[in-house]
Amino acid sequence: MATIAVLGTLDSKGEEHAFLAALIQQRGHQALLIDVGTVGPPTVVPAVTREEVAATAGLDLAKLMAKKDRGECVIAMTQAAPRLLAKLVAEGKIQGVISLGGGGGTAIATAAMRALPLGFPKLMVSTLAAGNVAPYLGTKDITMMPSIADVAGLNRLSRVIFTRAAGAICGMVESEPVLGAAKPLVVASMFGNTTACISEAKKVLEAAGYEVLVFAATGAGGRIMESIIESGIVAGVLDVTTTEWADELVGGVLTAGPERLDAVAKARVPAVIAPGCLDMVNFGERASVPERFAGRLFYQHNPQITLMRTSVAESQQLGKIIAEKINRYTAPAALMIPRRAISVISAPGQPFHDAAADEALFSTLKAETKLPVEEFDLEINQPEFAQACARKLIGLMQAQR
Repeated sequence: MATIAVLGTLDSKGEEHAFLAALIQQRGHQALLIDVGTVGPPTVVPAVTREEVAATAGLDLAKLMAKKDRGECVIAMTQAAPRLLAKLVAEGKIQGVISLGGGGGTAIATAAMRALPLGFPKLMVSTLAAGNVAPYLGTKDITMMPSIADVAGLNRLSRVIFTRAAGAICGMVESEPVLGAAKPLVVASMFGNTTACISEAKKVLEAAGYEVLVFAATGAGGRIMESIIESGIVAGVLDVTTTEWADELVGGVLTAGPERLDAVAKARVPAVIAPGCLDMVNFGERASVPERFAGRLFYQHNPQITLMRTSVAESQQLGKIIAEKINRYTAPAALMIPRRAISVISAPGQPFHDAAADEALFSTLKAETKLPVEEFDLEINQPEFAQACARKLIGLMQAQR
């Protein structure tokens, strides 16, 4: 029997959450009803009161509610609810969480869910589930289920949706993942232009007894990889596709944010870094490229993706940024530079070949970094470079033991 947290604004959605709790109990599990409402009094009796939730963050809820500022109250609960749920999970008191909500309820509940580990069952039934849910999901595995109609009372439609939702969260907590043999975990970054490199490196790492998780360097992929590294479950990092920093610096659409490359320092995990695909900034279709970039060198990757070549000045800036980030690494780490090409299309004779921009990047990296640097007269996707990166990381991980 599992205990499932039923998190909700019980002043306005009490009936609906109580219905969910009853359905969960009918399936043989316990339901822990948690109130995060801040407007009127709760319409049902919670197991955890809003005052108890607020207290986990040191908030004076009565003072906040007296202001009658709903926005401020919602923000306060988005700070408190994550602390409460994280504490309950750490203490083993809950095995899943579910919530129903509109805008405010979704903001509070998903903030709490984002504080929980990957793999922990999380289900949000929301009026917002049919739109852009990226701000609510962050980098976590929150399942968003459309409420179809507004979450406003029980009716013939909502009873069906809520019943299915209760069944879904119960099914999640009842399903025990089969993890297979426990092997040390390595994470790797990849782009279409570095696929061959990662594919070859993956073979070497797997042959040495490691499990490899590959993340697409598309913004969200980089953020998720960072969160996985920071979680402490990773033995090593093969970050050969650092391209998201080009988008962050120049203004492309695939940025992973300014925290990209920070997690290795926090987790103190061995890493191999390479400047893969720092020759390109990503935009959507050609018409979407900002006017300020008129006259730059572009490459149409497909009708939906336009690539722009980074300039000499931008490459120099990228070298400084990458060096500054990796200089904070305290675990064994190394910088690997493939001098002949950092992507498929930057090789000699290819559209983005620019020896001056590459040299600006490489020379700045070498001058600014404190890490050991290894240079190769190879393209990033040549098997020899991929194998060298994999073997280097294996050596660093063995040295860390």
